Amino acid sequence: MRIKLIHLFLGLSTLSAASMASAESPSNWPRWRGPHDNGGNEHGTYPVKWDANLNLLWKAPLPGKGCSTPIVWDQRIILTAPANGQDAVLAFDWSGKLLWQTALGPENPGKHQNGSGSNPSPVTDGQGIFVYFKSGHLAALEFDGKVRWKTNLVERFGKDTLFWDHGTSPVLTEKDVVVARMHHGESWLAAFDKRTGQIHWKVARNYETPVEGDHSYASPVTIKHQGQEAVLVLGGQHLTAHDAADGKVIWACGDFNPKDRSYLPVVASALVAGEIAVVPYGRDKDSTVHGIKLDGRGDVTHTHRVWKREDTGAFVPTPAAYKGRVYFVRDRGEVECLDPATGKSLWKGELPKHRSSYYASPSVADGKLYAAREDGVVFVASVEGKFEVLAENTMGERVIASPVPVANRLLIRGEKHLFCIAAR
Repeated sequence: MRIKLIHLFLGLSTLSAASMASAESPSNWPRWRGPHDNGGNEHGTYPVKWDANLNLLWKAPLPGKGCSTPIVWDQRIILTAPANGQDAVLAFDWSGKLLWQTALGPENPGKHQNGSGSNPSPVTDGQGIFVYFKSGHLAALEFDGKVRWKTNLVERFGKDTLFWDHGTSPVLTEKDVVVARMHHGESWLAAFDKRTGQIHWKVARNYETPVEGDHSYASPVTIKHQGQEAVLVLGGQHLTAHDAADGKVIWACGDFNPKDRSYLPVVASALVAGEIAVVPYGRDKDSTVHGIKLDGRGDVTHTHRVWKREDTGAFVPTPAAYKGRVYFVRDRGEVECLDPATGKSLWKGELPKHRSSYYASPSVADGKLYAAREDGVVFVASVEGKFEVLAENTMGERVIASPVPVANRLLIRGEKHLFCIAAR
């Protein structure tokens, strides 16, 4: 069972809800799951069928393998990758030209074929770029590639003990960049000043769990709780909301693994849809999905779980939300549309069967779902009205990062290239 995790390193985990209006612009994709942290974009027209060798707008070579998803700000594309043994940040212009490449220090290359030391995705507030790597490098960069500040969290707080490669992406609050490490040992959440890198707070986040239940590869998400910024964190068999000002727990929800199963780490991140956190948990026969109201205080385990499904879920891909509905793509290509308010299925579908799995998180735009299979095939399916597979597009290299539909372009980060496609 454990071996199924070998390819988990999605450009993962669910990033922050921005406080700036420009960060919510449909022409920007400022973090892993887009301007609304849900993998959806309700604006623009996006491609259905393309040939990776013939009708791309462009493709740009990458210096090394990474699973991080590109971000976009003002038609600048930012991503991370290893380069000559170093953790690096790259910026491309809208035509695919490399603008700059900044090295931050020696990489920790990871140990699995789909992963690398560059699994966490960058995040921006339009003022700076913030990146994190398996090596422990956490850095803020200016938009010209200059390093504003950097630190190493492995050197400061010790190595992570995660069984698989690190994949949790940083998130932003109004003042800080926030990083979570949830593993066997001292788990924590820490906030660093976006301008100076000074640590503002660091709080322990430890829960006793069965084997591997304390391991989390999910990314936090920034939310509003009763008008104040909070950080939502999934791991250790709990979903917790932390005050962005000091890291203190506002509420905690447990009981995600009532049978105390071992080897159930968290990979898919929580998705916020309206006033509900949709939480995939477990895998295979232990897959569940939970709907948790976000307005609680204290222990909300038995008061704010408004629905629970024990017949569906997603282990690695984080679900997407689009026009009030939530879309799951399971590891083997099953697709399901849920109502986030009730948890009820609206329809089910399936992508073509194959021995390869889905580790990238799906994106939805222009009424179409984009799902990348690990072998580099990107499926496009209609999800409005009824589910229908529209196209099967072969990229010619492995794809683990999530597709990015932004400003009428689709960005696909492969193992060797960054691809850009537009609707005909």
